[in-house]
Amino acid sequence: MKLLLDTHTFLWFVAGDTQLSPTARRMIEDLGNDRYLSIASIWEMSIKHGIGKLPFAQPIEIFIPTQLRINRIDILPITQEHAFQAGQLPTHHRDPFDRMLIAQSLIEAIPLVSADTNFSAYTGLNQIW
Repeated sequence: MKLLLDTHTFLWFVAGDTQLSPTARRMIEDLGNDRYLSIASIWEMSIKHGIGKLPFAQPIEIFIPTQLRINRIDILPITQEHAFQAGQLPTHHRDPFDRMLIAQSLIEAIPLVSADTNFSAYTGLNQIW
């Protein structure tokens, strides 16, 4: 199974945070599943890190690639199709990063692993939590 990790899901997973549901943790830890982190999430973390809202113990350009490698998480690039879909989504969610994750999840038919309750408003979105 393919899984698309929301930004907070990725951060909670790599930190061992108990806010991550046992179901989500089990699915992410299952090496039989293909795990993806959107380039949108990396962009979001980079912006938050740059303005001081998301500190890391090491430089972000070392932390994220290291965590991706250690945890065997692949990057999901953003395509034109993803961008067009994100712009056409209903405005249940206004956060541009989350809108991109929703669009990617819908287009790629990859379940989105997230605790965000606003995602449930999107028809056809397969959310795991």
